[in-house]
Amino acid sequence: MVSQEQRRRQLAREKFLRQQQRRTAARRRARVRNSVIASVLGVVVIGSAALYTTGVLKNDQDDKANASAEVTPSASATSKAPDPCAKPAAGSVKKLSWKKEPAMTIDTSAQYTLKLATTCGEIDVAMKAKAAPHTVNSFDFLAGKGYFDHSKCHRLTTNGIYVLQCGDPTGTGTGGPGYTIPDENLKDKSLKGNVYPAGTVAMANTGQKHSGGSQFFLVYQDSPLPPSYTPFGTVSEAGMKVLKKIAAAGESTGAGDGAPNATVVIDKATVVKS
Repeated sequence: MVSQEQRRRQLAREKFLRQQQRRTAARRRARVRNSVIASVLGVVVIGSAALYTTGVLKNDQDDKANASAEVTPSASATSKAPDPCAKPAAGSVKKLSWKKEPAMTIDTSAQYTLKLATTCGEIDVAMKAKAAPHTVNSFDFLAGKGYFDHSKCHRLTTNGIYVLQCGDPTGTGTGGPGYTIPDENLKDKSLKGNVYPAGTVAMANTGQKHSGGSQFFLVYQDSPLPPSYTPFGTVSEAGMKVLKKIAAAGESTGAGDGAPNATVVIDKATVVKS
Protein backbone atom coordinates (compact mmCIF):
# COMPACT_ATOMS: atom_id res chain seq x y z
CA MET A 1 0.00 0.00 0.00
CA VAL A 2 1.36 3.46 -0.96
CA SER A 3 1.93 5.76 1.98
CA GLN A 4 0.69 9.33 2.04
CA GLU A 5 4.25 10.61 1.76
CA GLN A 6 5.00 8.35 -1.22
CA ARG A 7 1.82 9.49 -2.93
CA ARG A 8 2.74 13.13 -2.32
CA ARG A 9 6.17 12.60 -3.88
CA GLN A 10 4.65 10.79 -6.86
CA LEU A 11 2.23 13.66 -7.49
CA ALA A 12 5.09 16.16 -7.22
CA ARG A 13 7.14 14.21 -9.78
CA GLU A 14 4.20 14.05 -12.19
CA LYS A 15 3.60 17.79 -11.82
CA PHE A 16 7.29 18.48 -12.53
CA LEU A 17 7.23 16.29 -15.65
CA ARG A 18 4.11 18.07 -16.94
CA GLN A 19 5.80 21.44 -16.43
CA GLN A 20 8.90 20.27 -18.31
CA GLN A 21 6.78 18.98 -21.18
CA ARG A 22 4.91 22.31 -21.42
CA ARG A 23 8.17 24.26 -21.40
CA THR A 24 9.68 22.05 -24.12
CA ALA A 25 6.57 22.45 -26.28
CA ALA A 26 6.61 26.23 -25.76
CA ARG A 27 10.26 26.45 -26.80
CA ARG A 28 9.54 24.38 -29.90
CA ARG A 29 6.63 26.65 -30.87
CA ALA A 30 8.78 29.73 -30.29
CA ARG A 31 11.52 28.37 -32.56
CA VAL A 32 9.06 27.73 -35.37
CA ARG A 33 7.39 31.12 -34.86
CA ASN A 34 10.71 32.96 -34.86
CA SER A 35 11.81 31.10 -37.98
CA VAL A 36 8.69 32.25 -39.81
CA ILE A 37 8.99 35.82 -38.51
CA ALA A 38 12.62 36.03 -39.61
CA SER A 39 11.63 34.77 -43.01
CA VAL A 40 8.72 37.17 -43.41
CA LEU A 41 10.50 40.26 -42.10
CA GLY A 42 13.57 39.72 -44.22
CA VAL A 43 16.34 38.98 -41.77
CA VAL A 44 19.57 38.34 -43.64
CA VAL A 45 21.38 35.30 -42.35
CA ILE A 46 25.00 34.88 -43.41
CA GLY A 47 26.21 31.33 -43.92
CA SER A 48 22.81 29.65 -44.14
CA ALA A 49 20.68 28.49 -47.03
CA ALA A 50 18.14 31.21 -47.52
CA LEU A 51 16.52 33.41 -50.09
CA TYR A 52 16.67 37.08 -50.39
CA THR A 53 14.06 39.41 -49.11
CA THR A 54 13.80 41.65 -46.16
CA GLY A 55 12.04 38.94 -44.34
CA VAL A 56 11.56 36.15 -46.78
CA LEU A 57 14.58 35.99 -48.93
CA LYS A 58 18.06 36.05 -47.59
CA ASN A 59 21.42 35.74 -49.32
CA ASP A 60 24.42 34.12 -47.75
CA GLN A 61 27.59 35.37 -49.36
CA ASP A 62 30.76 37.27 -48.64
CA ASP A 63 31.22 40.94 -49.47
CA LYS A 64 31.89 40.21 -53.13
CA ALA A 65 29.42 37.41 -53.63
CA ASN A 66 25.83 37.77 -54.58
CA ALA A 67 22.20 37.75 -53.54
CA SER A 68 19.59 35.09 -52.94
CA ALA A 69 15.95 34.54 -51.95
CA GLU A 70 13.65 31.97 -50.35
CA VAL A 71 10.07 30.80 -50.42
CA THR A 72 8.40 27.39 -50.15
CA PRO A 73 5.02 25.70 -49.72
CA SER A 74 4.43 24.18 -46.32
CA ALA A 75 5.22 20.54 -45.75
CA SER A 76 4.69 18.19 -42.84
CA ALA A 77 7.62 17.69 -40.51
CA THR A 78 6.85 14.00 -40.21
CA SER A 79 5.89 13.00 -43.75
CA LYS A 80 7.73 13.53 -47.01
CA ALA A 81 6.02 13.57 -50.38
CA PRO A 82 7.49 11.43 -53.17
CA ASP A 83 10.18 13.15 -55.22
CA PRO A 84 8.39 14.32 -58.40
CA CYS A 85 11.62 14.99 -60.30
CA ALA A 86 14.00 12.95 -62.42
CA LYS A 87 17.64 12.18 -61.77
CA PRO A 88 20.09 14.95 -62.69
CA ALA A 89 21.98 14.77 -65.95
CA ALA A 90 25.58 13.60 -65.81
CA GLY A 91 28.06 16.34 -65.10
CA SER A 92 29.27 18.62 -62.35
CA VAL A 93 29.17 22.29 -61.45
CA LYS A 94 31.94 24.49 -62.83
CA LYS A 95 33.91 26.56 -60.34
CA LEU A 96 33.85 29.95 -61.98
CA SER A 97 34.44 33.46 -60.63
CA TRP A 98 35.06 36.91 -62.06
CA LYS A 99 36.37 40.11 -60.51
CA LYS A 100 33.93 42.50 -62.16
CA GLU A 101 30.57 42.66 -63.86
CA PRO A 102 30.70 41.64 -67.54
CA ALA A 103 30.67 44.33 -70.21
CA MET A 104 27.25 45.17 -71.61
CA THR A 105 26.63 43.12 -74.76
CA ILE A 106 22.86 42.62 -74.93
CA ASP A 107 20.47 44.52 -77.18
CA THR A 108 17.99 46.15 -74.79
CA SER A 109 15.42 46.44 -77.59
CA ALA A 110 15.39 42.66 -78.15
CA GLN A 111 13.50 39.90 -76.35
CA TYR A 112 15.48 37.46 -74.20
CA THR A 113 14.27 34.20 -72.68
CA LEU A 114 16.05 32.35 -69.91
CA LYS A 115 15.48 28.62 -70.39
CA LEU A 116 16.07 26.45 -67.34
CA ALA A 117 16.10 22.76 -68.24
CA THR A 118 15.58 21.27 -64.77
CA THR A 119 15.13 17.76 -63.46
CA CYS A 120 11.51 18.68 -62.74
CA GLY A 121 10.70 20.11 -66.16
CA GLU A 122 11.54 23.17 -68.26
CA ILE A 123 11.02 26.62 -66.78
CA ASP A 124 11.08 29.46 -69.31
CA VAL A 125 11.48 33.04 -68.11
CA ALA A 126 10.70 36.02 -70.34
CA MET A 127 13.32 38.58 -69.24
CA LYS A 128 12.96 42.36 -69.11
CA ALA A 129 16.05 43.54 -70.94
CA LYS A 130 14.97 47.17 -71.23
CA ALA A 131 13.94 47.53 -67.57
CA ALA A 132 16.77 45.46 -66.06
CA PRO A 133 19.67 45.53 -68.56
CA HIS A 134 22.49 44.82 -66.09
CA THR A 135 20.63 41.81 -64.69
CA VAL A 136 19.70 40.35 -68.07
CA ASN A 137 23.20 40.97 -69.41
CA SER A 138 24.67 39.15 -66.41
CA PHE A 139 22.39 36.13 -66.93
CA ASP A 140 23.25 36.06 -70.62
CA PHE A 141 26.95 36.05 -69.70
CA LEU A 142 26.71 33.46 -66.89
CA ALA A 143 24.48 31.08 -68.83
CA GLY A 144 26.86 31.29 -71.79
CA LYS A 145 29.72 30.22 -69.51
CA GLY A 146 27.75 27.23 -68.15
CA TYR A 147 27.77 28.80 -64.68
CA PHE A 148 24.30 27.52 -63.68
CA ASP A 149 24.60 24.05 -65.24
CA HIS A 150 24.21 21.14 -62.77
CA SER A 151 23.47 23.51 -59.86
CA LYS A 152 20.76 22.81 -57.28
CA CYS A 153 17.89 25.09 -56.38
CA HIS A 154 18.74 25.14 -52.70
CA ARG A 155 15.81 26.83 -50.98
CA LEU A 156 12.03 26.61 -50.88
CA THR A 157 9.79 28.67 -48.61
CA THR A 158 6.18 27.86 -47.76
CA ASN A 159 5.35 30.32 -44.98
CA GLY A 160 4.83 34.05 -45.46
CA ILE A 161 6.45 34.08 -48.87
CA TYR A 162 6.35 31.41 -51.54
CA VAL A 163 9.50 31.13 -53.60
CA LEU A 164 12.03 28.71 -54.99
CA GLN A 165 15.59 30.02 -54.80
CA CYS A 166 18.30 29.02 -57.26
CA GLY A 167 21.50 30.32 -58.84
CA ASP A 168 24.14 29.25 -56.32
CA PRO A 169 26.52 26.63 -57.75
CA THR A 170 27.65 25.72 -54.22
CA GLY A 171 24.08 24.82 -53.24
CA THR A 172 24.60 26.44 -49.83
CA GLY A 173 23.14 29.92 -50.29
CA THR A 174 26.59 31.48 -49.94
CA GLY A 175 27.84 31.36 -53.54
CA GLY A 176 28.11 33.99 -56.22
CA PRO A 177 30.01 34.89 -59.39
CA GLY A 178 32.51 37.14 -57.62
CA TYR A 179 30.89 40.39 -58.73
CA THR A 180 27.68 42.23 -57.90
CA ILE A 181 25.19 44.06 -60.10
CA PRO A 182 23.06 47.13 -59.40
CA ASP A 183 19.44 47.00 -58.29
CA GLU A 184 17.06 47.68 -61.16
CA ASN A 185 13.36 47.99 -61.99
CA LEU A 186 12.27 48.36 -58.34
CA LYS A 187 9.29 50.46 -59.44
CA ASP A 188 7.97 47.83 -61.83
CA LYS A 189 4.22 48.26 -62.29
CA SER A 190 3.67 44.61 -61.32
CA LEU A 191 4.84 45.28 -57.75
CA LYS A 192 1.66 46.61 -56.16
CA GLY A 193 1.15 46.92 -52.41
CA ASN A 194 4.54 45.39 -51.56
CA VAL A 195 3.57 42.10 -53.19
CA TYR A 196 5.63 40.13 -55.69
CA PRO A 197 2.97 38.36 -57.77
CA ALA A 198 3.11 34.70 -58.72
CA GLY A 199 5.31 34.18 -61.77
CA THR A 200 7.78 36.92 -60.87
CA VAL A 201 11.50 36.11 -61.10
CA ALA A 202 13.71 38.44 -59.05
CA MET A 203 17.24 38.77 -57.75
CA ALA A 204 18.19 37.72 -54.26
CA ASN A 205 20.50 39.98 -52.29
CA THR A 206 22.16 40.47 -48.91
CA GLY A 207 19.75 43.13 -47.75
CA GLN A 208 22.16 45.84 -48.88
CA LYS A 209 21.70 47.95 -51.99
CA HIS A 210 23.27 46.72 -55.22
CA SER A 211 24.37 43.39 -53.71
CA GLY A 212 22.76 41.03 -56.23
CA GLY A 213 24.96 38.41 -57.85
CA SER A 214 23.76 35.14 -59.38
CA GLN A 215 21.11 33.92 -56.92
CA PHE A 216 17.50 34.48 -57.90
CA PHE A 217 14.05 33.39 -56.78
CA LEU A 218 10.94 32.30 -58.62
CA VAL A 219 7.62 33.23 -57.01
CA TYR A 220 5.01 30.46 -57.25
CA GLN A 221 2.34 32.24 -55.17
CA ASP A 222 1.76 35.94 -54.44
CA SER A 223 4.31 36.93 -51.77
CA PRO A 224 4.42 40.03 -49.56
CA LEU A 225 7.88 41.55 -49.99
CA PRO A 226 9.29 45.06 -50.02
CA PRO A 227 10.36 46.31 -53.47
CA SER A 228 14.03 45.63 -52.78
CA TYR A 229 14.68 42.74 -55.16
CA THR A 230 15.18 43.38 -58.85
CA PRO A 231 12.23 41.87 -60.77
CA PHE A 232 13.71 40.89 -64.12
CA GLY A 233 11.44 38.24 -65.60
CA THR A 234 8.15 36.35 -65.72
CA VAL A 235 7.70 32.57 -65.69
CA SER A 236 5.76 30.97 -68.54
CA GLU A 237 2.47 29.17 -67.91
CA ALA A 238 4.14 25.78 -68.41
CA GLY A 239 6.95 26.83 -66.08
CA MET A 240 4.43 27.73 -63.37
CA LYS A 241 3.11 24.16 -63.46
CA VAL A 242 6.65 22.93 -62.83
CA LEU A 243 7.07 25.35 -59.91
CA LYS A 244 3.80 24.26 -58.32
CA LYS A 245 4.85 20.63 -58.64
CA ILE A 246 8.09 21.41 -56.81
CA ALA A 247 6.24 23.39 -54.14
CA ALA A 248 3.71 20.61 -53.59
CA ALA A 249 6.52 18.26 -52.54
CA GLY A 250 7.36 20.60 -49.64
CA GLU A 251 10.63 21.44 -47.96
CA SER A 252 12.97 19.54 -45.70
CA THR A 253 12.45 21.19 -42.31
CA GLY A 254 8.66 21.20 -42.06
CA ALA A 255 8.92 24.77 -40.72
CA GLY A 256 8.32 26.48 -44.05
CA ASP A 257 11.90 27.28 -45.06
CA GLY A 258 14.45 24.72 -46.16
CA ALA A 259 15.83 22.68 -49.01
CA PRO A 260 13.16 21.43 -51.45
CA ASN A 261 12.12 17.82 -50.99
CA ALA A 262 12.07 17.63 -54.77
CA THR A 263 15.47 17.15 -56.38
CA VAL A 264 15.58 20.43 -58.29
CA VAL A 265 18.72 20.63 -60.41
CA ILE A 266 19.30 22.95 -63.35
CA ASP A 267 20.76 20.53 -65.88
CA LYS A 268 21.27 23.33 -68.39
CA ALA A 269 20.59 27.08 -68.48
CA THR A 270 20.52 28.99 -71.75
CA VAL A 271 19.51 32.49 -72.81
CA VAL A 272 17.81 32.81 -76.18
CA LYS A 273 17.47 36.10 -78.06
CA SER A 274 14.48 36.66 -80.32
